[in-house]
Amino acid sequence: MAALLAAGAALAAAASGLPVPQGPVVLTVGGAITQRNHGARAAFDLAMLEALPQHRFTTRTPWDDGPVSFSGPRLRDVLQAAGAHGQRLRATALNDYRVTIPVDDALRYDVIVATRRNDAPMAVRDKGPLFIVYPFDSDPALRDKRFYERSIWQLKALDVE
Repeated sequence: MAALLAAGAALAAAASGLPVPQGPVVLTVGGAITQRNHGARAAFDLAMLEALPQHRFTTRTPWDDGPVSFSGPRLRDVLQAAGAHGQRLRATALNDYRVTIPVDDALRYDVIVATRRNDAPMAVRDKGPLFIVYPFDSDPALRDKRFYERSIWQLKALDVE
């Protein structure tokens, strides 16, 4: 019976266009989405995030002494993969810290879901494994407390509203 349910879940995910994670799930997206592969949510393992177009930038942050390089998929590409259609995101970290991010930020700025910092995967103790990062040095307007607060590290979930 469990094999039949697993096969049914795999078929449903394949029909939605979002593959089933093969490794540990590092991010779930729920709420106002159309692509699901894990019940009512879209689940991503690291390989799925790394299969999306990758982007890289170097920026100064309030948490580091000098410029840092971050790479990963753009937030808007992750949202597109999940079929998101909403106005805001409720982002949750591993420690249950929560922040609201306007979806417009993902469309307007090249915000990434960083999977790497200075070309290395990020451990939990180093703000990983996922970190929403704005390209702070690309626009002086981004060097503002509200954008720093939206840069959530140890990201585990997004809920689209």
